[in-house]
Amino acid sequence: MKVLTLLIIAPLTLLAYQPNVLFILVDDLGAMDLTNEGSTFYETPNIDRIANEGMKFLRGYATCQVCSPSRASILTGKYPTNHGITQYIGGPSGEAHRKKGRFDSHLPPEYERNLRASEITLAEAMRDAGYKTFFAGKWHLGSKGSWPTDHGFDINKGGWDVGGPRGGFFSPYNNPNLENGPKGESLTIRLGQETANFIESQKNSNQPFLAYLSYYTVHAPIQTTESLYKKYRAKAKKMGLDKVKERYLFDRRLNVRQTQDNPVYAGMMEQLDQSVGIVLQKLDELGIADNTIICFTSDNGGVSSGDAYATSNLPLRGGKGRQWEGGIREPYYLKAPGVSQAGSTTDILASGIDWYPTLLELCGIKLPKAQKVDGVSLVPALKKQNMPDRPLYWHYPHYGNQGGEPSSIIMQGDWKLIHYLESGRDELYHLGKDLSEQNDLADKHPQKAKEMRTQLDKWLKQTKATFPTPDPLFDTKKRDARWEHMKTSFKEGMEQKAARYFDDNFVPNKTWWGSTKD
Repeated sequence: MKVLTLLIIAPLTLLAYQPNVLFILVDDLGAMDLTNEGSTFYETPNIDRIANEGMKFLRGYATCQVCSPSRASILTGKYPTNHGITQYIGGPSGEAHRKKGRFDSHLPPEYERNLRASEITLAEAMRDAGYKTFFAGKWHLGSKGSWPTDHGFDINKGGWDVGGPRGGFFSPYNNPNLENGPKGESLTIRLGQETANFIESQKNSNQPFLAYLSYYTVHAPIQTTESLYKKYRAKAKKMGLDKVKERYLFDRRLNVRQTQDNPVYAGMMEQLDQSVGIVLQKLDELGIADNTIICFTSDNGGVSSGDAYATSNLPLRGGKGRQWEGGIREPYYLKAPGVSQAGSTTDILASGIDWYPTLLELCGIKLPKAQKVDGVSLVPALKKQNMPDRPLYWHYPHYGNQGGEPSSIIMQGDWKLIHYLESGRDELYHLGKDLSEQNDLADKHPQKAKEMRTQLDKWLKQTKATFPTPDPLFDTKKRDARWEHMKTSFKEGMEQKAARYFDDNFVPNKTWWGSTKD
């Protein structure tokens, strides 16, 4: 165990008590997947409640377009270039990438495969300041020896090596750190109940807690119950969504889903919301909601390409694994009783690196001197005070399973520059006027592009970023042939599969809680 020297601020300058913290992290949740964000198909009243009772960050971002890097950033306060996990753990690097069969032009670099023991995580900082720490759900930050209990969590329910539910979303789970429930029990509901049980166990304790609820849902495989599937199939038909003839559009390298209409995914969303409701209800029941900070976010964009092709992020372009807003912009809600105002919003840039310093300040804990963080505290924003402008950065020198290209990004206000690591070209967008990133302004504003690129290059050098290298076996014809197949015959097959969900006789398998991949 690391021995940390932390200074507790006394008396607390923000709150009259040392608050509990509930941190809710959803896997692959899109920025447009919630009712309060504009979805008319999915139903999320409990999650919407968090947004309505706290502050909604209209420009909240993950630090990467895939999961492990973003998750490490939340726990360390660092950009992926600084904590070293730049790819989802398990993704191939070097020549092993060729086994993906995508015929890409470059070989991605190596990366850290375990969260470094030297990192002082958010959980460690809070535990050593007197908090009881609890983790439930997806970890995906290393193998045995680098699990939640190795990084500051007293209790771990279900966190281990893998990034998806090895046994699916219904018991038996095939998870070494989570006992099976009755056959067919929902993993999503179970994780919410485990979190509620932990909170209940703390009711007679004077010790504040950190409950970190990290869902496996809504990651593939997309699965739900028969009753929820039928509910949303009927809703889709009532909305006329079953009549859509073309649900996918080919964009650069893969087809991208254009509609939110998948009844199985909608059922997953409802179970997610029900699970969140279980935890919120427990806080209310125990009378500690006004003494509990609640955070809600996602680790990357919704899966509109690759994997299960499950949702649409429109008007945002792209999704998980991709360099556009659909891949990195997230729901980002923070309820801090006594600090934030219910129903308040802000358009300041907020990033996954900011959770760490923000929560420590709200809890009256000094940042550990040995942990150099890249994020800033968002407490001034919560109090509706001005905050200095700053750029945000991204660096993903890998290929996303969802069609993402190796790239680096800098964002300054409404300006966003994407630098592509294969070709060296730049794209420049003004998000205030072009949220869907359809109009590349690099040629129209060359000076702005040059200034932002210079600043991006400086940051990449300072953080010792790694880069992909050209593959000597690269064959342009093979890559182009694959893309042509994806946009023609493969797309046709996808359209047929998507339409089958609306068939009254659709049955995914013998049990309904087995694999149901789009």
